[in-house]
Amino acid sequence: MIIVRHRGARNLWPENSLGGFRKLIASGADAVEFDVQETRDGTAVVIHDPLLDRTTEGTGPIRDRTGAEVLATRLREGQGEQGGERGECVPSLAEVLRLFAPTRMELHVEIKTDAAGELPAGAVARMVQALHDAGVAQRSYLTCFVPEVLEQVLACWPGGRVLASLDHRSAEMLGGIGRALARYAAMPGCVVAVEKKLLAATWSQCLAALGTERLGAWVINEPDEIAHWLAMPIRQITTDRPDLALAARR
Repeated sequence: MIIVRHRGARNLWPENSLGGFRKLIASGADAVEFDVQETRDGTAVVIHDPLLDRTTEGTGPIRDRTGAEVLATRLREGQGEQGGERGECVPSLAEVLRLFAPTRMELHVEIKTDAAGELPAGAVARMVQALHDAGVAQRSYLTCFVPEVLEQVLACWPGGRVLASLDHRSAEMLGGIGRALARYAAMPGCVVAVEKKLLAATWSQCLAALGTERLGAWVINEPDEIAHWLAMPIRQITTDRPDLALAARR
């Protein structure tokens, strides 16, 4: 069972931060998930929201800013139980990949789209190239909620590894859970991480469509939930509390 640290374990330290990622590496983590957006000038930055407001001291849409502006924007301090490093700024994708390159960690790099599910032209190809340039492509997954984006990944990265995130909303947009599972099952090797309540409600259907090696659950944070899903025949769980998940797995 693989334990994936969601946004770099955001309930322990500031999400998607270099300081948090360094702590994960020191802890011997086996997998990490983080989010990538592009700025106005095509710089790939590691941040979850399309706006700077929630996690940084800045405001406004990331795609209205240059890379230099976003990378100079400080993260908010005190997020997560263990706080963060003072004065940390939004990291670039290149910085994060350099940090993880010497490790053996599995990387789950989530491609964030706009509200319409769209990306800047060439964004997918640039992210694929970034993984190869950093020497981490063979242990990385590019992930997204939008199947068309994952299809773009596979078109420009034959044999590449992709992961689909699926919740009630995204399943409905794809015509229901059955159609969503069928579409992802048809993508070679595509792993599907299903939101925990949806997975519990459709367990037999998900398992039949994907099998144990292509199925995951997210976000699993409470001790009873962690114990339950660790005992299930799935590939991975994604959690904001890897400390609890590691203790339970041991």
